[in-house]
Amino acid sequence: MAAWVIALLAGGASVLSFAPFGLFPLAFLSLALLAWLLGRARRTREGLALGFGWGFGSFVGGVSWLYVALNHYGGMAAPLAALAIGLFCAYLALYPALAGAVFVRLRPQGAVARAALFAGLWVLAEWLRGVVFTGFPWLAIGYSQTPPSPLAGYLPLIGVYGVGGLVAMVAGLLAFATWSRPRAAIPAAGSALALLAAGAGFQGTHWTSPVGAPLSVALIQTNIEQGLKWQPEQFLALLRTNAELVRGAAAELLVLPESTLPTLADNLPEGYLDALGGLAADNGGDLVFGIFHRDEQDRIYNSALSVGRSATQFYAKHHLVPFGEYSPPLFGWFYGLVDIPMADQTRGAPDQPPMELGGQRIALNICYEDLFGAEIIRSLPQATMMLNLSNLAWYGDSLAQPQHLQIARVRAIETGRPMLRSTNTGMTAVVQPDGSVSGVLPEFEQGVLHAEVRGYQGMTPFARWGDRPALALAGAILAFVMLRSRSGRPRGVEAR
Repeated sequence: MAAWVIALLAGGASVLSFAPFGLFPLAFLSLALLAWLLGRARRTREGLALGFGWGFGSFVGGVSWLYVALNHYGGMAAPLAALAIGLFCAYLALYPALAGAVFVRLRPQGAVARAALFAGLWVLAEWLRGVVFTGFPWLAIGYSQTPPSPLAGYLPLIGVYGVGGLVAMVAGLLAFATWSRPRAAIPAAGSALALLAAGAGFQGTHWTSPVGAPLSVALIQTNIEQGLKWQPEQFLALLRTNAELVRGAAAELLVLPESTLPTLADNLPEGYLDALGGLAADNGGDLVFGIFHRDEQDRIYNSALSVGRSATQFYAKHHLVPFGEYSPPLFGWFYGLVDIPMADQTRGAPDQPPMELGGQRIALNICYEDLFGAEIIRSLPQATMMLNLSNLAWYGDSLAQPQHLQIARVRAIETGRPMLRSTNTGMTAVVQPDGSVSGVLPEFEQGVLHAEVRGYQGMTPFARWGDRPALALAGAILAFVMLRSRSGRPRGVEAR
């Protein structure tokens, strides 16, 4: 029981390695504690329990802000909302639990071999969490390693899952060599330092290069309270607020956030879209904004439209949020417990061309979509920059806003492209290809972020190969250890 509590607390502490805290070394220590406990476990079910405990602590500490959406804005009763979030965190914890069980079942002899197996299983578990049932990769441990972490240098090569594997590798070396076998401390520390030093060296590599003239952008943060957004009596006031913000922002590219007009496009007052386009053109550019769109078959899309000097262009969100934007099969009953507007949406096409605006080719993604690096790179090499429209007002004043900005930083580094963000309540920002944030608006304040942004061309290794190299290496490690295990070699016994 004591070991399980330690694993639970270690998982909870891992949240401090992510934004806004940014204590990235804690990711190594947190996983090292889990690895050390797994190294001492005697039975597979102990590994399952330890991995589950670590995961449950991490997810309850890191994504419990989902409760705000269900209870405060969705109207679900507090006990039911708490139960739903608890069950969801328990589901997410099954992935580190699986990694823990397999590790205890297969653990080989030798500290380095154990560290490699731990790292490989961690990569596979996090990748599975990011794809099964459409995936929820939030809090993948690699997201904690944005600059100044030296491991950030690996992001353009092997992506967030690969970097998560390196975190687990360093943690395994700490646990299995330095802590459990003091005589192996020096070579283990040397190996860990070599990984960190190589990552720091890669940070000086420029995989992409600027293209075209700088683009002037105005990223608008509307700061409209979520509880007011869908009230019919507020509708005309919201339309006026959006128009006034566009009128006061001069740039080649003006951006309003996700669902900034909380209705279907064909329900807008006659001439409103033309008026927005005229305001953008008068300010010297084009406006991109979030709205819901209905096609001829009555299918509804969470979409973005552009109006202004250029021809109107359209993007429809492809990766939808389960239970928020569509109902998974057999879960229609869920919507009897919660009130979420526009919850019956249709996916857009997976391969949509970038918008051509202001001499740049801009790849759109809406809110949650930027969690999926393998999907983001579909727009490359055509896209020269990326644009995310979000509305995190659903989650109140929580960790969701800074965590989401950190995810955007990882996407920028992986692709070697700037990431522009226009959000309702935060964090509206400009992220450069090296992951640095060159401008950001305060959360929960209305404002406009003006910036000059360069487009970039070229391909990072991750943009070319995606997650395949990291998954191939992780799979090879697992296969090798399984073959050794089947050949009858004894599994090692943890040194005391």
